[in-house]
Amino acid sequence: MTFVAAARGASPPGERFEDDRPLDQAGWDEVQRVAGDLLPLAAAELRYCSPTPRSRATGDALGYAPLVQLALRDCDMGRWRGLTMGEAMAREPQAVDSWLADPRSAPHGGECLLAFISRVGGWLDTRPADDGGRIVAVAEPSVIRAALVYVLKAPPATYWNLDVRPLSTTTVTGRTGRWNLRFDGVRAQSSRT
Repeated sequence: MTFVAAARGASPPGERFEDDRPLDQAGWDEVQRVAGDLLPLAAAELRYCSPTPRSRATGDALGYAPLVQLALRDCDMGRWRGLTMGEAMAREPQAVDSWLADPRSAPHGGECLLAFISRVGGWLDTRPADDGGRIVAVAEPSVIRAALVYVLKAPPATYWNLDVRPLSTTTVTGRTGRWNLRFDGVRAQSSRT
């Protein structure tokens, strides 16, 4: 399964929790620049996306015609929905500190980090695997970070140390309970002398 991070919908300082804004012009421009590289993923037998406008628009612009998966929605941020991290910190500094420190904490009234990671991982475990078919999923970077924590069986706090850039790809292979992270790169060419 290859995850494609949705193109951006706002500049990083303007990123908001559960942001439903569409792609901005910079996001559209980025999609156009990388479309040639990501277009081959449209051949995947199964194509999914997060329900956000950015994820759907990214998938459609790349020719994937993805099926929306509610399990790939962003973390439910409760009363912090639509706020930036700075705005949440200004309003409820102790609650934000608690949320960042404890993966079981949900002081915003929404979903805790541990439940978010489990939800995304549960979806991943229900995908067909090892049958030779390719799967692509366009998702928000936060969803991909949650999937990676699940795949690696890493402590939930690892989530905060993963940086998933817009339009980057991340591939996981394997099956339920035994996932692997695969790094693809440029193959070294043999030199002839």
